[in-house]
Amino acid sequence: MKTIKIEDALKLEKTIFIDVRTEKEYLDDHILNAYNMPLFDNDEYCEVGTIYKQEGKHEAIDKGFEFVSPKLKDMYKLAKELSSEYEHIVIYCARGGMRSGSVANLLSSIGIDLYKLEGGYKSYRNYVQNYLSNIMNKKQFIVLHGLTGVGKTELLVELERNNIDIVDLEYMARNTGSVFGFITYDEKPPTQKTFETRIFESLFFSKSDYLFVESESKRVGHVLIPNDIYEGITRDGYHILIECDTKDRVKRLCKDYIYNRNEDNIQALRQCINTFRKRLGNKTVDEYLELLDNEKYEELVEQFLVYYYDPLYMHSVNQYKYNDVIKFEDINDTIEKLISFHKAAKEGVKQC
Repeated sequence: MKTIKIEDALKLEKTIFIDVRTEKEYLDDHILNAYNMPLFDNDEYCEVGTIYKQEGKHEAIDKGFEFVSPKLKDMYKLAKELSSEYEHIVIYCARGGMRSGSVANLLSSIGIDLYKLEGGYKSYRNYVQNYLSNIMNKKQFIVLHGLTGVGKTELLVELERNNIDIVDLEYMARNTGSVFGFITYDEKPPTQKTFETRIFESLFFSKSDYLFVESESKRVGHVLIPNDIYEGITRDGYHILIECDTKDRVKRLCKDYIYNRNEDNIQALRQCINTFRKRLGNKTVDEYLELLDNEKYEELVEQFLVYYYDPLYMHSVNQYKYNDVIKFEDINDTIEKLISFHKAAKEGVKQC
């Protein structure tokens, strides 16, 4: 059986990681796009652990074999299929111990070529944390700023389509960073570990040392941006202010939050508006809800922008010295300007 360190495994091409931990462990966080092939289900793992503590190692192993034996044929078939699709298979468990070792030994003995990851998921997690703590000594963010609805996320998506490196923190957090942020995502928010793994992946596999990112607060939905990454966003460097007419911002927000949504989203919007009663007062909130009920969506959104969000975020917008200010009217023109800025930054032409 071959073993491999995480830094070497990440450099392998056409590689699939197989995670033999429980579904619960896998959902908390996992390596890259690892395939979950659990040796035990959640309850079985707990039972084996209890037997280990109360009765001893050998009794726990006996119970483990009892659980695993019926699954071996399917595990072999899956590993065989994956070996025909990928050049490399790397198997891991929590710490690179008995679970991954037993599976790797078995599959190796019957002809499946693979690696066992030294240190398991724990080694990966340590590598991620280390990387995020030091990478901003090398990488540089080009930060897009602007008021709510100017289209920063839209620009990030288009930049990525043009093969420009980005870090889309809102997508990674499955939240747009506002009270209404969860409405645009159907997925369950990630754990903090998964959020950090997603940031790591964007940075580790980036082609350039200059990446576009949207200006964010420390918290994005349910998760926090790691300290060193957040400092990389807020430090002196490259900052671009995106401006846009209010009417265009209103249309964009209506499209994102209302027009392309179902009735459940409208109800979620209603609940969110109700949370503003302490901040805006009952009279204002009741007026907003009436606009919602009467489907006066653009008027509602404009009210929120002009009287709440713009005053709230203007301080943040005004605290930076900008390398460029771009009026977002035509997306192709704006993207062309951003790509030109990116090229100049890489060549050392742009300086703050």
